[in-house]
Amino acid sequence: MLRARELDSPVLWLPRATALMFALVGRFRLLEQAQDEEQIITRVAGLDIGKASLVCCARVPDEARPGRRLQEVRTYPTMTRSLIGLAERLAGLGVTRVVMEATSDYWKPVFYLLEAHGFEVWLVNARDVKHLPGRPKTDKLDAVWLCKVAERQMIRPSFVPPAPIRMLRDLTRYRVDLIAEAGAERNRAEKLLEDAQIKLSVVVSDLFGTSGRAMMAALIAGQRDPDTLAELARSSLRRKIPALQEALTGHFTDHHAFLLGKMIARVEQVEADIREVDARIEAHLAPFAPAAARLLEIPGVGPAAAAAIIAEIGVDMTRFPTPAHLAGWAKFAPGVKESAGRRKGTGSTGHGNRYLARVLGQIAVSAARTSTFLGERYRRIARRRGAKRAIVAVGRSVLTIIWHLLSDPAAGFRDLGADFYLSRTDTERRKRNHIHQLEALGYRVTLDLAA
Repeated sequence: MLRARELDSPVLWLPRATALMFALVGRFRLLEQAQDEEQIITRVAGLDIGKASLVCCARVPDEARPGRRLQEVRTYPTMTRSLIGLAERLAGLGVTRVVMEATSDYWKPVFYLLEAHGFEVWLVNARDVKHLPGRPKTDKLDAVWLCKVAERQMIRPSFVPPAPIRMLRDLTRYRVDLIAEAGAERNRAEKLLEDAQIKLSVVVSDLFGTSGRAMMAALIAGQRDPDTLAELARSSLRRKIPALQEALTGHFTDHHAFLLGKMIARVEQVEADIREVDARIEAHLAPFAPAAARLLEIPGVGPAAAAAIIAEIGVDMTRFPTPAHLAGWAKFAPGVKESAGRRKGTGSTGHGNRYLARVLGQIAVSAARTSTFLGERYRRIARRRGAKRAIVAVGRSVLTIIWHLLSDPAAGFRDLGADFYLSRTDTERRKRNHIHQLEALGYRVTLDLAA
């Protein structure tokens, strides 16, 4: 006998299996609507690029048979006229997107030429489109595979900045190479002096400072008397004249003079080149001067660092929806690897843009010497987890600040202060930690409130 409230239930009038299904759906949400949209790029081309030639695979719809695809695979030389012919052929096929792998520097002229012809050009990481193992691998098959992956939008493009940023990037990266070259030549000069038993670098902090250059020039000119060479010291270094006399006593020969002269000349030439490149960077940075000025407000950021940051990430932050996207692209965020419910790996960030990582590391080390929020953040993390992790953490914080400054022209930097953490840490926890530390040293602690 069914009660009245049970008769009102529609589930009781359905077959048992159907009723059970409705009950389960009520308790558990089995299916959820996906956020992604399935979309096929109807007219797409994939390029497998080499130094002398490239293979192009173009895929377009078959007008005679709806739902089917047509493809064309051709090989083109990478000379300019052939690339123009490639662009005209793709335009004739109605191709809208061209995808290519980042193969050495061979992709650049192809990318720039197709971009100038109005195509949507994607540069993709070769690791994202690795050919399936067990299948034959040729240039033609690689082009076909890349095209098929691209038309189904199973890859994402790499960040290629616009032309003005690209030119600025070429200059800032060349400046880094010049600085490294000058540093290598200075090291050779120091080793040469060691070979001649001239221990000048032991006394002089900067071998290529005013005093060091004057002494090396005198050595090259033929002066060998330690007393005379020591008298060339300038300003505060004159207090070390006795030590300089000892350091300049050695076996410096004409052979050493010839080599040292070449090394110093090379250093001076590279320094002159750096000055010319700096002037060129300043000219190319002029359109982005307001953005560079805002970056200079960040502790540890100088003019060279601001130029390098803009050259590497540009000023248009719409490419990075959030600061986390920028940090992830720069590889300043720990990678997530999980299997069977367990996290694997060391949480390494991976290898990103080495020029950007270099300048962020310099900013972090410079900020560590300041009494600011970033400086205190570096010191707190370095004490617990080491300097390398502290550099990555501060670099991520700097990227977050950069994203906000470049996203909003009206935004300005305001330092939170070195006491930001201390003022927000739980008072009772701090008190307990201090008591435990004193008790570990053998003290008995009694606390009285101050009047």
